[in-house]
Amino acid sequence: MDEPQEVYWKPKHNPWVIALTVTMATFMEVLDSSIANVSLPHIAGNLSASQTESTWILTSYLVSNAIILPISAWLSTFVGRKRFYMICVALFTSSSFLCGLAPTLGVLIFCRVLQGIGGGGLQPSEQSILADTFPISKRGMAFAVYGLAVVIAPAIGPTLGGYITDNFTWRWIFYINVPIGILSMILTNRVVEDPPYLKKEEARRRSFRVDYIGLGLLAIAISSLQIVLDKGQESDWFSSRWIAALTLLAGYAFFVWIVWEWHHPNPVVEIRLFQKRNFATAMFFSFTLGLVLYGTTVMIPQFLQLQLGYSAVQSGNALAGGGLMMMVMMPVAGALSSRVELRLLMAIGFLSTSAALYFMVTHMSLMMDFKTAALLRTYQTFGMAFIFIPQNVLAYVGIPPEKNNQISSMNSFVRNIGGSIGIAVVSTSITRAAQKHMNYLAKNTAPGSPAFEAFSGALRHLFSQRGGGVYGSTRQAYGALSYMIQQQATTFAYVDVISILALIILCLTPLVLIMRPSKRGGAQVAAH
Repeated sequence: MDEPQEVYWKPKHNPWVIALTVTMATFMEVLDSSIANVSLPHIAGNLSASQTESTWILTSYLVSNAIILPISAWLSTFVGRKRFYMICVALFTSSSFLCGLAPTLGVLIFCRVLQGIGGGGLQPSEQSILADTFPISKRGMAFAVYGLAVVIAPAIGPTLGGYITDNFTWRWIFYINVPIGILSMILTNRVVEDPPYLKKEEARRRSFRVDYIGLGLLAIAISSLQIVLDKGQESDWFSSRWIAALTLLAGYAFFVWIVWEWHHPNPVVEIRLFQKRNFATAMFFSFTLGLVLYGTTVMIPQFLQLQLGYSAVQSGNALAGGGLMMMVMMPVAGALSSRVELRLLMAIGFLSTSAALYFMVTHMSLMMDFKTAALLRTYQTFGMAFIFIPQNVLAYVGIPPEKNNQISSMNSFVRNIGGSIGIAVVSTSITRAAQKHMNYLAKNTAPGSPAFEAFSGALRHLFSQRGGGVYGSTRQAYGALSYMIQQQATTFAYVDVISILALIILCLTPLVLIMRPSKRGGAQVAAH
């Protein structure tokens, strides 16, 4: 079958100018998802709120962002992709300014909801714009530019947020979005355009009735799930009735939504795309990538600060090597994607990521120095580029170009949900594993044993020399022993969780053979 003429559409402006234009706003949005984390204590104090209440500043953004991600494809087709993208940039920019002006916590949370709605449409819109702007032979490099924004922004967000808060005021973490957003809208208006097929699809979509039931079910499911993941550990998960109720609500709403969308003639999200093996496999890989990337992004600085006593700035510096590695490897992987079989690149990525996690397991200890800590993250991010770019390119194989919006929105949604689940699962697993190891170590650290008496005696002698007295030195010795046991137990817990992640990634390697290879020519295979 001959490919439609729209496949050979080329934009009027230089594709790389378009890529940099749309990446600018996406970088701003991804950065904002993490930049506020370290500023929460300052925001809470300034707005007379508790630490628990201040966490809704993050949760409100994540919930609204997660709701808009999967429906952004439908919205961009319904109102026009360029128009939708500019609306998202305008909403994100104006709500960022309002966040900076917020006089109370309630106003700030409301503005963060608006900010999340605007930001949720940026990532998938950029991906679909890149997919249409570049032929398949050059998509790898285009997605490398996008990947730099998605991966580097969350890495530098906490460090930048801490610097701005310490040297200026927390309000500037929102104000900095305003000039970038204005510049992005000006450039987008001048250089970005919708392809002809999308204009036809837009006109066709406008004749359809809006699927309000699908929109409502999806909003209920995602908001319930996001709140559960964000507040579950804090509320001891299913021992809390409201967490259990929200979990049941999310599961039931997702099930009904899937059935409804599968049979609906004009669904908000085209669930039937999961019948395409490349798309389904790519979404599974995207979910796993989000789980491992976001999970370890939280895990490593947490270990460095809580176990090794690093400051926020020191732990941020230890992660900087990972960002530099991604800056180097993203263009390399993008260039190789047009010359090397994409499935082979993905296999290399999975193997190297699994090996890096195993290196982390063998070197993570309470005696670890800064150099080793920096290498942990640097080695781990080496393989991420070889997963991220091929996965994005192969997801479009066998999909008509008018469905590009659906692919990009689902890809971003699945990766973000994987990240949320990864953070929740990793945090909970570390807490539970630490308790298990602590019970075991305490059980085998029995008073009366020669080893225990010798070590505790040495500690008592040390503290008595410092003027603690008999009773005081004994209490200090037992307190020090308890602290050591807790530290060792927590370290073992980190090792356990990372070992499981390494095994999961290793098991994904042979699954790349499920995907169909892409054609590395100039035409898009998506038109078949």
